[in-house]
Amino acid sequence: MIPIRTLCVMPARHRKHELARALRAGVMRFSENMPDQIISQDGYDKLKKELDYLINVRRKEIAERIEKAKELGDLSENAEYQDAKDEQAFNEGRVMEVTNLLKNLTVVEDDHEKKSGVTMGSKVTVKNNGGIEKEYTIVSFNEADPIAGKISNESPLGVAFLGKKQGNKVRVSTPKGEVEYEIIKIE
Repeated sequence: MIPIRTLCVMPARHRKHELARALRAGVMRFSENMPDQIISQDGYDKLKKELDYLINVRRKEIAERIEKAKELGDLSENAEYQDAKDEQAFNEGRVMEVTNLLKNLTVVEDDHEKKSGVTMGSKVTVKNNGGIEKEYTIVSFNEADPIAGKISNESPLGVAFLGKKQGNKVRVSTPKGEVEYEIIKIE
């Protein structure tokens, strides 16, 4: 079995196969006892759409691949069959993961327009102690995209900004040390 740290740095196509093998072997499982996480309605809808796709579209595509691969002959030396089975295990693992996620989510409304502080869905303009201005949108964990300026409410920055008002200063610990941000604007 390959350690998780190694899985993180290996190419995606290899990582997919290793994760699929771990799921099939029962070495890796998704926790049923995950704590509740908050999510926006948009994030919840995206997860439901992904689950629907995995179950109703992807399963059928994979089943067809397996059938075609079986027709090719000897299954023990059939790379197409093994690849399709790995993909099936990966898909089923993701179905389990999304299903468990959906069970343990609390949907919150985007109420940032009603409040003066930073909440889920708020667009926050901040200035760091170097005078550089940045704009972030506070989103749920599955919508985070730091490159696009969307940060998770569970990230160190997201946690620091939540509940704060315009003009507040917050300190955030980063790998490069502590950084102070001043909240310039909240939309």
